[in-house]
Amino acid sequence: MNKYLKYLLITIGVGGVLFATAYFIRTNATPSTVFETETLFRTSIRETTLVTGKIIPQDEVEIKPQIPGIIQMIAVEEGDLVNTGDLLARVKVVPNEQTLNSAQGRVENAKLIVVNAEKDFARNQQLYEKGILSERDFNAAELSYKQAKQELVNVENDLQIIREGSTGGNRSANTNIRATVSGTVLEVPVEEGDQVIESNSFNAGTTIASIADLGKMIFEGQVDESEVAKIRIGSNLQVSLGAVPDQEFEASLRFIAPKGSEEQGTVQFKIEADVFLPADFTVRAGYSANASLVLQQKDSVPAIREALLQFDNKTQEPYVEVQTAEQTFERRDLTLGISDGIHVEIVEGLEESDLIKVWNKTEEPDKLDENEE
Repeated sequence: MNKYLKYLLITIGVGGVLFATAYFIRTNATPSTVFETETLFRTSIRETTLVTGKIIPQDEVEIKPQIPGIIQMIAVEEGDLVNTGDLLARVKVVPNEQTLNSAQGRVENAKLIVVNAEKDFARNQQLYEKGILSERDFNAAELSYKQAKQELVNVENDLQIIREGSTGGNRSANTNIRATVSGTVLEVPVEEGDQVIESNSFNAGTTIASIADLGKMIFEGQVDESEVAKIRIGSNLQVSLGAVPDQEFEASLRFIAPKGSEEQGTVQFKIEADVFLPADFTVRAGYSANASLVLQQKDSVPAIREALLQFDNKTQEPYVEVQTAEQTFERRDLTLGISDGIHVEIVEGLEESDLIKVWNKTEEPDKLDENEE
């Protein structure tokens, strides 16, 4: 029994040695990883940011009535093209009862004053003709009579304005609401029968229609405070519209707000840019849009692919591995400049002759497609 056990143990030992030998040979036969390298190169880099916003008219004018009343007629619809002076709507005057009653009282009182002044003037004229009244007193009486008649005309005009909205030959000047600029009617927020109030020092008034020239459009968006210091008036933008995704339009920055507003915990600054649209291109006010804005641009600067960068686990400082001997690399800390997301500027840390380790090589998209097929 002991003899058979001895042979069994020997057999197991020999098998283990053979298995270990085969595993060692196979492991040593596996080739080690060979890292490729890249070098520094010179290129132009643009640092850009994407600004979301909308397309609006450069100038939008709100037309308001000069008198209160009720909309009697609307002559235009949204989308109509109008010229300066075209009729937009007509307002029917509905006078305030208290104001009307007060104006009528002033008219009656002015009439009484005129009758009395007329009698005084006639009496003084007779005395003057007989030589009893001096010329100076006669002139004073005549002046009072004329002033009384003029006051009557004034209060009668006031009464007519309250009743009809205007006087004499200008009867339709205030009741007819006309366009003050040429352009496209963007909005008519009132309907026939709506009551409107006039624009004055204490009230903005009711908007009858808003008009704008759709041939002069601007992009309006918000820029974060961390980027606003990098942009300048006159900078170029590439604007794409949400409604027309396959086209881009040139734009020029024309305005940067001097004061920011806090939105969701960050300070945003409003910007405006003139958008250059083709003459035959139709755009509607309020289109959502994105603008690519150049923050910084440098030409012919030393750079590497951003994918070559590594970051220290503790300090998060960037570095690369540079080859010192065949497949032997050492860490090299870097000072970076601007980046466009693909290439990054190298300010300090590398020479053009350095071979940089490609530590995270991935297959090209074309090769991935071939493998999938």
